[in-house]
Amino acid sequence: MRDDKNVIEVKNVNLVIGKEHILHNIDISFEKGKIHGLIGRNGSGKTMLMKCICGFVKYTDGEIFVEGKKIGKEVDFPNNIGIIIETPGFIPYYSGKKNLEILAGLKKKIGKKEIEDTIRLVGLDPKLKKSVRKYSLGMRQRLGMAQAVMEDPDILILDEPMNGLDKQGVADMRELLLKLKNGGKTIILASHSAEDIEILCDTVCELDRGYMERIKF
Repeated sequence: MRDDKNVIEVKNVNLVIGKEHILHNIDISFEKGKIHGLIGRNGSGKTMLMKCICGFVKYTDGEIFVEGKKIGKEVDFPNNIGIIIETPGFIPYYSGKKNLEILAGLKKKIGKKEIEDTIRLVGLDPKLKKSVRKYSLGMRQRLGMAQAVMEDPDILILDEPMNGLDKQGVADMRELLLKLKNGGKTIILASHSAEDIEILCDTVCELDRGYMERIKF
């Protein structure tokens, strides 16, 4: 029986691509309204696990449920989810606002006001006309966060969201993530920063060569 407090459940998931066994019997649940940290070296399986949860990569066996729906069977991709995985991709010759307007047009859940409010929320200026190709890495990362949160999803899957941010940017992002958690969001956060994990995360799991160990409950 599914536990309603767990918004994401990963049950004995394996991922094999070619001859490489990337994830080994991953069995973990992520409770609603908390920030859950994923740590591990590059190549440990963090990003692949996130991609499996989002439906971007089809796991070999096991089960993944997001809000009670089985990924790959009942739904291909979870609806109520915001994502940053790897470098956020945008149309380089459009402004940040124009990029978000195009993305928002796919689901038509939000309008101009919500987009502008979100741009301000992440510390950017909605009136900025500069094309995204002229953005610094930190600005692109803030814009990536904007696209993840603009439709007010209940779940956020964030792979290294602090990448490219300066000291103030990191502080701003931490403040935003805690605000989102306090608003009831469930966040899975992968980070190489021990300080980010310590400050932000309610639970922490470590992945090592595709094996998972829970180290903070």
